[in-house]
Parts: sequence; structure tokens; C-alpha cells
Amino acid sequence: MIRLLTITLALAGLHTFAQTPPADHGHGTGAEFPGLKKEMFAGITVDDLLKLGDKPKSVKIVLVATFNGANYGMNFNGYSHGNAVLTVPLDWTVNVTFINPSPIPHSAIVIDKADIKKLQVPEPWFQGGATPKHTQGMSMGKADFSFVANEAGEYALACGFPAHSATGHWIGLDVSAEAKMPTLKLGELPAKEIK
Repeated sequence: MIRLLTITLALAGLHTFAQTPPADHGHGTGAEFPGLKKEMFAGITVDDLLKLGDKPKSVKIVLVATFNGANYGMNFNGYSHGNAVLTVPLDWTVNVTFINPSPIPHSAIVIDKADIKKLQVPEPWFQGGATPKHTQGMSMGKADFSFVANEAGEYALACGFPAHSATGHWIGLDVSAEAKMPTLKLGELPAKEIK
């Protein structure tokens, strides 16, 4: 009962913060979202979403929840509903920095793409592939996690807070046995190889 009340209050809070729908439907140019601690993601751009890591066969991902007002604030770096797709070669190490500058709880978890419509997401697909307490989320916080992308397939980097992924708070993560280098596809733009 308490969990249901928490979810209801969080969703009601989203409605209060979201005065008008975003014009871009999750393509990254949404209006500002009230109450953000902007200093938590100052200087972070779309180029920080996916970069080569410090070690061979590794990538760095910086996920900022509620980057702007797109999708009522339920976005990563301004993208939602899978409108950004990160492709990582099979068996590469993925290092994720998750930042939530919002007062509304969010988290990050790697799930099978088919699970995005579930109100309650399962455990992470890859060992280590989630922020701590991903179903509870965190407000105005930061967490790091790392995993090895050791199974090819279509996945999602999703918010694990109940009902958030079902409302579009996710971006695509493809693990490819054919890819030699990671790529990033944003909206309708062609995929760009990360070097």
C-alpha cells in the first residue's frame, strides 16, 4: 500500500512539474524542467552520452535523468522512447555514470528491450548493470556502475523506478557481435561511430 502511494505521489509530482508537453517528443530539445540542480550536470553535452573508455574494449556512458523537460522530464540526456540508440560491440566493458539532478527519484538499469512496458522492471540483464536500489531510485544524486556486455541483443537503458520505463524513460542499448566500434544514433540522424 505504501509503495502504491509513493508511486502515485511521484507521478502526481511529475504532473505538477510538467506544465506543458514538450514540443520535441523526446528528441533532446525540450524546455527546462523546474527544480533541477543544474550544477550536477554543468558542461555535459550529448557527446558525453557515449565515449570510448580509458581501457581497450570499453566505453563510458554518462546518463543524465531529467536533462530537460522532454517527455515531462522523464528522459536521459534529453532523449526518451528509444530515440537514442547506443551500440556496443560484444564483450566490451560498459562504465556508466548516472546523474539525477531532479527532486523526483530516478535510476538506471539495463533490461531486455521487451521489458520496457512493464510497470515494475526486472533485475538487470547483465551482472552489475544497474544503479543501487534501482526500483527506489534516487533524488539529486549520482551513481556509477559497470558491466560486461557479454550477450548480443537489443536492450534498453531504462529508469527502474516503477512505471517510468513504461512512460518512455528509456534509450536503446544494442550489443552487437558484428560491430567493431561503438556507435551512437540520435533521433533520425544516422548512427555515428565513436572513435
